[in-house]
Amino acid sequence: MSEISLLPPASLFEKTARWFERAKASLLDTLPCCRGCSHCCVGLFSVTILDRQEIQHGLQSLPSKERKRIVDTAVEQVGQLRLAAPRLCGNPFVDRWPDEELDTLVERFDALPCPALESDGRCGVYEYRPLVCRSMGIPQDHGLQVIGACAVQTAVPLIRLSKILREEETILAGMEGQRLSHLRDTLGSPGEELFLPYAFLSELQGGRGKDPI
Repeated sequence: MSEISLLPPASLFEKTARWFERAKASLLDTLPCCRGCSHCCVGLFSVTILDRQEIQHGLQSLPSKERKRIVDTAVEQVGQLRLAAPRLCGNPFVDRWPDEELDTLVERFDALPCPALESDGRCGVYEYRPLVCRSMGIPQDHGLQVIGACAVQTAVPLIRLSKILREEETILAGMEGQRLSHLRDTLGSPGEELFLPYAFLSELQGGRGKDPI
């Protein structure tokens, strides 16, 4: 039996968050990532059906008023996206979109805030945030070059992430791939990736019936 099958559903999310904290500490806390910084919470990006499942669990844990506010924001944003890209009306998944189309939409909605972003910069579903949100901020290492993870990182740490931490990052990515494959097969989902606002909706096709997530 594989390691992935022995782990409870939330373990991957928890492991990723712990990996980030260890990685950040190993860089001597030189990263600008801190409570209140919400730069990476603004702008359009995609998440997976695994992230969506976690977000849906998070929404159910919120008081109805807070949940409604977040969902209403997501519904409004999805409407904007569908007007800009009508193909989303028939299929919300963007796995097979050409990079050019993705980039065009991302650039057009570069000021779109996450539906769960609070006015004070907090995340309304922090304990249930997507994997990309849990790992964002660690500079990318391409061997000869280290690149900052966001525009706030005007300078990258002189210290590089250790080989062990990079290996753990690869292992986590592999675990995510296994879980995604299993979830997609279980749900019979036509895709794995969708734009973030869709992750806050209980219905992906707007009135065509609830999906099984």
